[in-house]
Amino acid sequence: MRLYLVAGKVTDSVTHGFLPAAACLGLEVTVLTDRPGDHDRAYESLSTTSGVPCRVSVVGCEVTDFREIVEHARTPDAIFSNSDHLQTPTALAAAYFGLPAKDWRAATRTKNKALMRRHLADLGLDRVSTGDPADPVPFPAVLKPREGVASEDVFLVSDAAELSGRVAEIRRRRTDPLVLEEYLPGSLHTLETLGDERRLAVLGSFRTALSPPPYFIEERLDWAPPPAEIGQVLTQLAALGVGFGACHTEFVVHEGRARLIEVNYRVIGDHGDFLLADLLGLPVFEHILRLHLGDSLDELLPRDAGFPRDDHAVGENFPARLRHEAKITHAAMDNVLADRSGTLTVAPGPVERKTGGVRLTYRPLRAPGDRITLTRTNRDYLGIIQVIAPSPEGVETALQDFRAEHTWEIR
Repeated sequence: MRLYLVAGKVTDSVTHGFLPAAACLGLEVTVLTDRPGDHDRAYESLSTTSGVPCRVSVVGCEVTDFREIVEHARTPDAIFSNSDHLQTPTALAAAYFGLPAKDWRAATRTKNKALMRRHLADLGLDRVSTGDPADPVPFPAVLKPREGVASEDVFLVSDAAELSGRVAEIRRRRTDPLVLEEYLPGSLHTLETLGDERRLAVLGSFRTALSPPPYFIEERLDWAPPPAEIGQVLTQLAALGVGFGACHTEFVVHEGRARLIEVNYRVIGDHGDFLLADLLGLPVFEHILRLHLGDSLDELLPRDAGFPRDDHAVGENFPARLRHEAKITHAAMDNVLADRSGTLTVAPGPVERKTGGVRLTYRPLRAPGDRITLTRTNRDYLGIIQVIAPSPEGVETALQDFRAEHTWEIR
């Protein structure tokens, strides 16, 4: 069976997640990308941890155009992308061949933040002020690229003067459309879902800690039962047409109301996908690919596995299977951030260890010698510490001890 994997830049999710998963499933993989040289270099010695070789060929393609993807695909069994920017062309190409795929309209709505807001408002589900002359945006407000990622060029602005200054600043770096939205207060959460063409399953939820304003850097994510308002989120996702495959949704809860921040129609990033697989004890990357190959959700997640589906209650019983396994009840991702520009001179390498039921993984994103340019976004991550422990205290102790043991220096 042949998988066409549509990609932009090289990512760990593809290199160390989806490609090894494809090998375990016995798939031949063609990577279609507009950066073939980068992908060729990344896959030179690629193999799975079990030693199964990954049969990968890389083909140059203008992947933003679904017609080019269709032209390059030869008798595909699945067409898939984990890129934020390529969900719509990938969905259209898969639909051309009659393959399981996301609805291209849902992919477009979720990527374009203005369209998402308009769609939800038109259905009467949520109305967020976005600068319409009849509905001016109150300050403080959030300025961000309409189709941005990784908190890049996202700012909290307090008045019109600051707004004007931030727009001018952003325009020196990029020219794509910007949106201005009212600031939505509340606690920030994620929802991780997996679905086939008929139903949706809730895999889990993280509580997110952000940097101080005016920036929105994700500093830490803690695994936690989703808030009681999760049903409101599922209703809005259904209205957007979201369901098939993996989805990572960010939302805030305030005074009993859940409001979407953004919907990333792919699996959680920044190595959260690897943590999710470890936490759940599931081959998450394989499951996602199998959905695109036509397998059903019931085949992947039997109903007695404890994962809530559709409108089932979640709350404190979520997910039932996990609540009974104390060893994976608590987990966190702590992101090590650069605090200045310069050259990274000292930093630890990869670490994996298990002590007393506590599992710690450190995945470096930058290496000594790398030049660091501070961006005040998620691009400032030097590495990610992940901990799974039987208790919250175990998580905190492991994180503190690891940071005390290691040094990151930028000169």
